[in-house]
Amino acid sequence: MNSIDITDSVPATPARSLRHRAARSSRAEVSEARWARAGLIALLLLTATAYAWDLSASGYANSFYAAAVQAGTESWKAFFFGSLDSSSFITVDKPPASLWVMALSGRIFGFSSFSMLAPQVLEGVAAVALLYGAVKRWFGAGAGLAAGAMLALTPVAALMFRFNNPDALLVALLVAAAYCLTRAIERAGTRWIVATGAIIGFAFLAKMGQAFLVVPAFALAYALAAPTTLRRRLAQLLAGLGAMLLAAGWWVAIVALLPASARPFIDGSPDNNIFNLIFGYNGLSRIFGGSGPGGGGGGGGGGGGGGGGGTNFSGATGPLRLFNDLLGGQASWLLPAALVALAVGLWLRRAAPRTDRTRAALIVWGGWLLVTAAVFSFSTGVIHTYYTVALAPAIAALVAIGATLLWRHRAELWARACAAATVAGTGAWSYALLERTPDWQPGLRTLVLTTTVVGTVGLLGAPALGRFARRAFVPTAACVAVACLAGPLAYTAQTVSSAHSGSLPSAGPTLAQTAGRLGGFAGGAGATGGGPGAAGRGALGRGGGSGPPGAPSSNAGAGTSSLFGGASTAPRSRGGAAGNALARGGAAGAGGISVSSALASALETNAGHYRWVAATTGSTNAASLELATGGKPVMAIGGFNNNGGLLTLAQFEHYVGQGAIHYYIVSGNGGIGAGPGQAGGSSTSSITSWVESHYSAQTIGGSTVYDLAR
Repeated sequence: MNSIDITDSVPATPARSLRHRAARSSRAEVSEARWARAGLIALLLLTATAYAWDLSASGYANSFYAAAVQAGTESWKAFFFGSLDSSSFITVDKPPASLWVMALSGRIFGFSSFSMLAPQVLEGVAAVALLYGAVKRWFGAGAGLAAGAMLALTPVAALMFRFNNPDALLVALLVAAAYCLTRAIERAGTRWIVATGAIIGFAFLAKMGQAFLVVPAFALAYALAAPTTLRRRLAQLLAGLGAMLLAAGWWVAIVALLPASARPFIDGSPDNNIFNLIFGYNGLSRIFGGSGPGGGGGGGGGGGGGGGGGTNFSGATGPLRLFNDLLGGQASWLLPAALVALAVGLWLRRAAPRTDRTRAALIVWGGWLLVTAAVFSFSTGVIHTYYTVALAPAIAALVAIGATLLWRHRAELWARACAAATVAGTGAWSYALLERTPDWQPGLRTLVLTTTVVGTVGLLGAPALGRFARRAFVPTAACVAVACLAGPLAYTAQTVSSAHSGSLPSAGPTLAQTAGRLGGFAGGAGATGGGPGAAGRGALGRGGGSGPPGAPSSNAGAGTSSLFGGASTAPRSRGGAAGNALARGGAAGAGGISVSSALASALETNAGHYRWVAATTGSTNAASLELATGGKPVMAIGGFNNNGGLLTLAQFEHYVGQGAIHYYIVSGNGGIGAGPGQAGGSSTSSITSWVESHYSAQTIGGSTVYDLAR
């Protein structure tokens, strides 16, 4: 008889079936890992390319911070303290962590616009990668890629990761802390929770108290969801708190313990006290108004009058502030969707076990969003529009997580209805934001409206399509993506293709109804705001003086052109270590104050014989002079708006007697820093009077100058 092979005619054994399933699962995992890796690489390359596009077009961006970065490349003391000048007369009004990163780049590659801004780009790419990693661990590669892409496409993120303000480093570090917290919650890992605290502490050295806004949500998520005993969870949280205080406090302790004679003045603190800067100027004044530039909380960009100073830059306080005409286009495109995702996710996981990861993630990102949004919405101190970049990672993560949860329940009517309503609301809000600039890309509004309708109908009507539903999935998904992301994508493209400068940069196209409003705060005598580098700025922080270094100022702005020379002379560029040039007679860094060629040459003459080549009023004026002279130190009396560096006449006479100062330059009425006789400027006015009575005035390039060496 012939043998009969019956192996294919009998059911597979359980062991064989398990092997087949394991093999299929392994192949699926390998396939997912490959496309996820390819998707991540593509996302990071596109982000880096977009953020680095024509990076030097903004010149030195905010000249206030640019001068401090330049000083840090020339003096390690200035580097450590974050001094505005290489002779360390006064610091900037923020801690120096973000300056450290940019100054190290300048020391390696030579100081230039590109070497200063390139680290900001890398911080943006790192934030996208870390957000991808944090979301992917619990919700899959698709959710991680979606979160990373939405962060990269947030207009204000594209702005700040191409600018030299400290917000870029702050956001990158906070996303890194969230990633470490995600790892810590998985296995109740002490090292990861300590790393979380240490990173938040270092973020404090980028922008002080704002770094701590995420702490309540992070602590709650870990205390609730970490898979270990309550006693161990609390002990680990205390360890994380200790790491945070140590990482945040070591630099503060050094500054506080050093005698004032061994360190620069602390800007933002009239009494030269680092704790005044932390708890006052950059702390409670931000929330409740009060002290600060112009009496409105101050810091890095000026303030408004009285306790309502924040309304000058971000609109009236209230629950809808983040949606107004000043803040709306920066980061709120997906904010309604994020709030819906948070509410739906918490409802779905209401009965989940204590250690449920989905609920933990919602607490992490939702708490980050709600606390930060509440502070920005109701603070009566100074809140600038670009602060909203701190909301972007949380919004992106929540939308990605919410989309994942709804997809898992896509067979249920309520999930499809919720998804359709969210898409409809997001598309409608995108349309409303685009309608605020009716002359800018008018066809985009029609596209958003059309795809919103089609996408919403497609989500609701999928079951009715029967066997055609699978074919309709791709066009429906494409319409949903266009409806939700076309607006922020267009704003981001506008942002990366435009130069930005000064202290009030804003993403996206200029809004006609707000241009005049913010233009009124550009500085000048009697102005209610302004800030470092604000002079020469057009509406919403773009415009005047925004060309690359080496180009003359194209728009001097309100009342600023005559500060240091009036009409510009022909530009004569000077090469930097990395080939960067700054025009003589043009803006001293984009958004800076015009410095004449003749004045710059005079300051450079015998510059090595003096500790400061000049003294003047205000950090902005000093910063522009430093950038125009290749980093020669200039004494900024009064610091930023008379909030630091307040010399007595006797102290100034002592410096003059030592031969430490070459020139005294009288600030014009357009200066951002307080000029002679302005509020709080008693020491400045007395110094000016003394100089005028003891030295002869001369005019150099249109500026009134006194040679103190004669």
